[in-house]
Amino acid sequence: MNPILNAIQKSAIRIKHAIDVKDIGYSQEQNSSGETQLQLDIQSDLIIEEELSHVSDVHTIASEEKELPMLLNENGRYFIAFDPLDGSSLVDVNLSVGSIFGIYEGAFTPDKMVASCYVVYGPRVELVFAYEGQVSLYLLQAGEFEFVKHIQLNEKGKINAPGGTQQFWAPYHKAMVDSFFARGYRLRYSGGMVPDLHQILLKGGGLFSYPGATDKPEGKLRMLFEVFPFAFIFENAGGKAVDGKIRVLEKTPAHIHDTTPCFFGSVNEIDEVLSVYAGQ
Repeated sequence: MNPILNAIQKSAIRIKHAIDVKDIGYSQEQNSSGETQLQLDIQSDLIIEEELSHVSDVHTIASEEKELPMLLNENGRYFIAFDPLDGSSLVDVNLSVGSIFGIYEGAFTPDKMVASCYVVYGPRVELVFAYEGQVSLYLLQAGEFEFVKHIQLNEKGKINAPGGTQQFWAPYHKAMVDSFFARGYRLRYSGGMVPDLHQILLKGGGLFSYPGATDKPEGKLRMLFEVFPFAFIFENAGGKAVDGKIRVLEKTPAHIHDTTPCFFGSVNEIDEVLSVYAGQ
Protein backbone atom coordinates (compact mmCIF):
# COMPACT_ATOMS: atom_id res chain seq x y z
CA MET A 1 0.00 0.00 0.00
CA ASN A 2 2.92 2.38 0.60
CA PRO A 3 3.73 2.78 -3.13
CA ILE A 4 0.12 3.82 -3.77
CA LEU A 5 0.15 6.31 -0.90
CA ASN A 6 3.47 7.69 -2.15
CA ALA A 7 2.01 8.12 -5.66
CA ILE A 8 -0.99 9.98 -4.22
CA GLN A 9 1.32 12.23 -2.22
CA LYS A 10 3.40 13.01 -5.32
CA SER A 11 0.19 13.74 -7.23
CA ALA A 12 -1.00 16.09 -4.49
CA ILE A 13 2.22 18.12 -4.56
CA ARG A 14 2.00 18.47 -8.34
CA ILE A 15 -1.71 19.38 -8.24
CA LYS A 16 -1.06 22.01 -5.59
CA HIS A 17 1.54 23.53 -7.91
CA ALA A 18 -0.95 23.39 -10.81
CA ILE A 19 -3.58 25.17 -8.70
CA ASP A 20 -1.08 27.92 -7.94
CA VAL A 21 0.04 28.52 -11.53
CA LYS A 22 -2.33 26.83 -14.00
CA ASP A 23 -4.89 28.53 -16.20
CA ILE A 24 -8.20 27.47 -14.67
CA GLY A 25 -10.35 28.50 -17.61
CA TYR A 26 -12.92 26.21 -19.20
CA SER A 27 -11.82 23.75 -21.87
CA GLN A 28 -13.84 22.65 -24.88
CA GLU A 29 -14.31 19.19 -23.33
CA GLN A 30 -17.08 17.66 -21.22
CA ASN A 31 -16.68 14.94 -18.61
CA SER A 32 -18.79 11.79 -18.34
CA SER A 33 -21.60 13.70 -16.61
CA GLY A 34 -21.87 16.32 -19.32
CA GLU A 35 -20.13 19.01 -17.27
CA THR A 36 -17.72 21.31 -19.08
CA GLN A 37 -14.26 20.53 -17.77
CA LEU A 38 -11.88 23.10 -16.39
CA GLN A 39 -8.31 23.06 -17.64
CA LEU A 40 -7.34 22.31 -14.04
CA ASP A 41 -9.59 19.22 -13.94
CA ILE A 42 -7.88 17.82 -17.00
CA GLN A 43 -4.40 18.62 -15.71
CA SER A 44 -5.12 17.02 -12.32
CA ASP A 45 -6.53 13.92 -13.98
CA LEU A 46 -3.41 13.49 -16.10
CA ILE A 47 -1.11 14.01 -13.10
CA ILE A 48 -2.79 11.27 -11.08
CA GLU A 49 -2.93 8.90 -14.04
CA GLU A 50 0.79 9.39 -14.62
CA GLU A 51 1.80 8.86 -10.99
CA LEU A 52 -0.36 5.74 -10.54
CA SER A 53 0.92 4.28 -13.81
CA HIS A 54 4.33 3.91 -12.15
CA VAL A 55 2.91 1.61 -9.43
CA SER A 56 3.01 -2.01 -10.54
CA ASP A 57 0.38 -3.06 -7.98
CA VAL A 58 -2.27 -0.88 -9.65
CA HIS A 59 -4.35 -2.94 -12.08
CA THR A 60 -7.02 -0.47 -13.23
CA ILE A 61 -7.92 3.15 -12.61
CA ALA A 62 -11.23 4.92 -13.04
CA SER A 63 -11.56 8.69 -13.02
CA GLU A 64 -14.54 10.95 -12.55
CA GLU A 65 -13.26 12.75 -15.64
CA LYS A 66 -13.20 9.63 -17.86
CA GLU A 67 -16.13 7.63 -19.20
CA LEU A 68 -14.51 4.19 -18.81
CA PRO A 69 -11.90 2.53 -16.56
CA MET A 70 -8.31 2.29 -17.81
CA LEU A 71 -6.14 -0.82 -17.47
CA LEU A 72 -2.63 0.00 -16.27
CA ASN A 73 -0.98 -3.27 -15.21
CA GLU A 74 -2.46 -6.70 -15.94
CA ASN A 75 -0.61 -8.21 -12.98
CA GLY A 76 -1.72 -5.54 -10.52
CA ARG A 77 -4.17 -6.23 -7.69
CA TYR A 78 -5.58 -2.81 -6.84
CA PHE A 79 -8.34 -0.87 -8.59
CA ILE A 80 -8.29 2.85 -7.84
CA ALA A 81 -11.20 5.21 -8.49
CA PHE A 82 -10.58 8.93 -8.04
CA ASP A 83 -12.04 12.37 -8.43
CA PRO A 84 -8.94 14.33 -9.42
CA LEU A 85 -10.16 17.74 -8.29
CA ASP A 86 -13.51 17.78 -6.53
CA GLY A 87 -15.01 21.27 -6.28
CA SER A 88 -12.67 22.69 -8.91
CA SER A 89 -15.13 25.46 -9.78
CA LEU A 90 -14.32 26.97 -6.36
CA VAL A 91 -10.67 27.57 -7.24
CA ASP A 92 -11.35 30.88 -8.98
CA VAL A 93 -12.82 32.28 -5.75
CA ASN A 94 -9.96 30.79 -3.72
CA LEU A 95 -11.96 28.30 -1.64
CA SER A 96 -10.57 24.92 -0.63
CA VAL A 97 -10.87 21.97 -3.04
CA GLY A 98 -9.66 18.39 -2.94
CA SER A 99 -8.79 15.06 -4.54
CA ILE A 100 -10.56 11.83 -3.52
CA PHE A 101 -9.33 8.24 -3.90
CA GLY A 102 -11.03 4.88 -3.33
CA ILE A 103 -8.70 1.87 -3.31
CA TYR A 104 -10.23 -1.52 -4.05
CA GLU A 105 -8.69 -4.98 -4.30
CA GLY A 106 -9.86 -6.96 -7.32
CA ALA A 107 -12.95 -5.00 -8.38
CA PHE A 108 -14.75 -1.65 -8.12
CA THR A 109 -17.26 -2.77 -5.49
CA PRO A 110 -17.52 -1.49 -1.90
CA ASP A 111 -17.00 -4.93 -0.38
CA LYS A 112 -13.55 -4.90 -2.04
CA MET A 113 -12.53 -1.52 -0.62
CA VAL A 114 -9.33 -1.75 1.41
CA ALA A 115 -8.33 1.90 1.78
CA SER A 116 -9.34 5.41 0.87
CA CYS A 117 -7.75 8.82 0.87
CA TYR A 118 -8.44 12.47 0.20
CA VAL A 119 -6.33 15.60 -0.08
CA VAL A 120 -7.44 19.12 0.87
CA TYR A 121 -5.84 22.03 -1.00
CA GLY A 122 -6.49 25.03 1.19
CA PRO A 123 -4.35 27.44 3.21
CA ARG A 124 -2.46 24.23 4.01
CA VAL A 125 -2.33 20.96 2.08
CA GLU A 126 -3.58 18.09 4.23
CA LEU A 127 -4.05 14.41 3.42
CA VAL A 128 -6.30 11.92 5.21
CA PHE A 129 -5.72 8.20 4.71
CA ALA A 130 -7.90 5.36 6.00
CA TYR A 131 -6.32 1.89 6.12
CA GLU A 132 -6.47 -1.12 8.43
CA GLY A 133 -8.96 0.48 10.81
CA GLN A 134 -7.16 3.78 11.33
CA VAL A 135 -7.73 7.21 9.85
CA SER A 136 -4.53 9.26 9.73
CA LEU A 137 -3.98 12.95 9.07
CA TYR A 138 -0.85 14.20 7.28
CA LEU A 139 0.33 17.76 6.63
CA LEU A 140 2.50 18.89 3.72
CA GLN A 141 5.65 20.47 5.16
CA ALA A 142 8.66 21.50 3.08
CA GLY A 143 7.72 19.19 0.22
CA GLU A 144 6.91 16.11 2.33
CA PHE A 145 3.80 14.83 4.08
CA GLU A 146 4.32 14.48 7.83
CA PHE A 147 2.03 12.45 10.10
CA VAL A 148 0.00 14.66 12.45
CA LYS A 149 -2.50 12.43 14.30
CA HIS A 150 -5.16 9.77 14.07
CA ILE A 151 -8.76 10.99 13.64
CA GLN A 152 -11.68 9.75 15.73
CA LEU A 153 -15.20 11.19 15.67
CA ASN A 154 -17.26 11.93 18.76
CA GLU A 155 -20.66 10.30 19.19
CA LYS A 156 -22.31 13.67 18.54
CA GLY A 157 -21.17 16.80 16.76
CA LYS A 158 -22.18 20.44 16.29
CA ILE A 159 -21.90 21.05 12.52
CA ASN A 160 -24.69 20.85 9.94
CA ALA A 161 -23.67 20.89 6.26
CA PRO A 162 -26.80 20.50 4.07
CA GLY A 163 -26.16 20.08 0.34
CA GLY A 164 -28.45 20.41 -2.64
CA THR A 165 -30.94 23.09 -3.62
CA GLN A 166 -33.51 23.64 -0.88
CA GLN A 167 -36.45 24.23 -3.23
CA PHE A 168 -36.12 20.62 -4.40
CA TRP A 169 -35.89 19.02 -0.93
CA ALA A 170 -38.62 16.78 0.43
CA PRO A 171 -40.55 18.48 3.28
CA TYR A 172 -39.39 15.89 5.82
CA HIS A 173 -35.76 16.45 4.87
CA LYS A 174 -36.10 20.22 5.27
CA ALA A 175 -37.81 19.72 8.64
CA MET A 176 -34.92 17.52 9.78
CA VAL A 177 -32.29 20.05 8.68
CA ASP A 178 -34.18 22.88 10.38
CA SER A 179 -34.46 20.79 13.54
CA PHE A 180 -30.68 20.48 13.79
CA PHE A 181 -30.31 24.25 13.44
CA ALA A 182 -33.00 24.81 16.08
CA ARG A 183 -30.85 22.79 18.50
CA GLY A 184 -27.81 24.99 17.96
CA TYR A 185 -25.97 23.21 15.15
CA ARG A 186 -23.75 25.56 13.14
CA LEU A 187 -24.08 25.91 9.38
CA ARG A 188 -20.84 25.02 7.63
CA TYR A 189 -21.23 24.55 3.87
CA SER A 190 -18.75 25.78 1.27
CA GLY A 191 -20.09 23.85 -1.72
CA GLY A 192 -16.99 21.67 -1.67
CA MET A 193 -17.49 18.09 -0.48
CA VAL A 194 -13.87 17.61 0.59
CA PRO A 195 -13.43 20.70 2.82
CA ASP A 196 -16.91 20.32 4.34
CA LEU A 197 -16.41 16.68 5.29
CA HIS A 198 -12.86 17.42 6.40
CA GLN A 199 -14.18 20.04 8.80
CA ILE A 200 -16.69 17.60 10.31
CA LEU A 201 -13.94 15.01 10.79
CA LEU A 202 -11.48 17.41 12.40
CA LYS A 203 -14.06 19.21 14.53
CA GLY A 204 -15.27 15.92 16.01
CA GLY A 205 -18.61 15.34 14.31
CA GLY A 206 -21.82 16.64 12.80
CA LEU A 207 -23.83 15.92 9.68
CA PHE A 208 -23.18 16.32 5.95
CA SER A 209 -26.22 15.59 3.80
CA TYR A 210 -26.83 15.43 0.07
CA PRO A 211 -30.29 13.91 -0.30
CA GLY A 212 -32.24 12.65 -3.23
CA ALA A 213 -34.46 15.53 -4.37
CA THR A 214 -37.01 16.29 -7.05
CA ASP A 215 -34.30 17.59 -9.41
CA LYS A 216 -31.88 14.70 -8.64
CA PRO A 217 -33.79 11.71 -7.20
CA GLU A 218 -30.61 9.61 -7.02
CA GLY A 219 -28.53 12.42 -5.59
CA LYS A 220 -25.60 14.17 -7.24
CA LEU A 221 -22.52 12.58 -5.71
CA ARG A 222 -20.92 9.57 -7.39
CA MET A 223 -20.64 6.35 -5.44
CA LEU A 224 -17.27 5.18 -6.69
CA PHE A 225 -15.36 8.45 -6.75
CA GLU A 226 -16.84 10.42 -3.85
CA VAL A 227 -19.33 8.55 -1.66
CA PHE A 228 -17.61 5.19 -1.07
CA PRO A 229 -14.19 6.68 -0.19
CA PHE A 230 -15.68 9.07 2.37
CA ALA A 231 -17.98 6.36 3.74
CA PHE A 232 -14.94 4.17 4.36
CA ILE A 233 -13.16 7.03 6.13
CA PHE A 234 -16.14 7.97 8.30
CA GLU A 235 -16.81 4.39 9.35
CA ASN A 236 -13.16 3.83 10.24
CA ALA A 237 -13.20 7.06 12.25
CA GLY A 238 -16.17 5.85 14.30
CA GLY A 239 -18.93 7.52 12.33
CA LYS A 240 -21.53 6.33 9.83
CA ALA A 241 -22.47 6.85 6.18
CA VAL A 242 -25.93 6.00 4.81
CA ASP A 243 -28.22 6.81 1.89
CA GLY A 244 -31.13 7.47 4.25
CA LYS A 245 -32.08 3.81 4.51
CA ILE A 246 -28.94 1.64 4.40
CA ARG A 247 -25.15 1.90 4.62
CA VAL A 248 -23.85 3.31 1.37
CA LEU A 249 -21.12 0.65 1.44
CA GLU A 250 -23.85 -1.97 0.95
CA LYS A 251 -24.78 -0.49 -2.43
CA THR A 252 -23.44 -1.70 -5.76
CA PRO A 253 -23.28 0.70 -8.71
CA ALA A 254 -24.42 -0.61 -12.08
CA HIS A 255 -22.12 1.89 -13.80
CA ILE A 256 -18.95 3.51 -12.52
CA HIS A 257 -20.58 6.95 -12.62
CA ASP A 258 -23.76 6.05 -10.72
CA THR A 259 -24.82 8.47 -7.97
CA THR A 260 -26.61 8.06 -4.64
CA PRO A 261 -28.15 10.17 -1.89
CA CYS A 262 -25.73 10.26 1.01
CA PHE A 263 -25.40 11.31 4.63
CA PHE A 264 -22.08 11.32 6.51
CA GLY A 265 -21.61 12.06 10.17
CA SER A 266 -21.18 11.00 13.73
CA VAL A 267 -23.35 8.22 15.15
CA ASN A 268 -25.96 10.41 16.84
CA GLU A 269 -26.75 12.46 13.76
CA ILE A 270 -26.85 9.52 11.35
CA ASP A 271 -29.13 7.56 13.66
CA GLU A 272 -31.51 10.52 13.55
CA VAL A 273 -31.37 10.56 9.74
CA LEU A 274 -32.24 6.85 9.66
CA SER A 275 -35.15 7.43 12.06
CA VAL A 276 -36.57 10.30 9.98
CA TYR A 277 -36.19 8.48 6.66
CA ALA A 278 -37.58 5.20 8.02
CA GLY A 279 -40.97 6.87 8.29
CA GLN A 280 -41.08 7.90 4.62
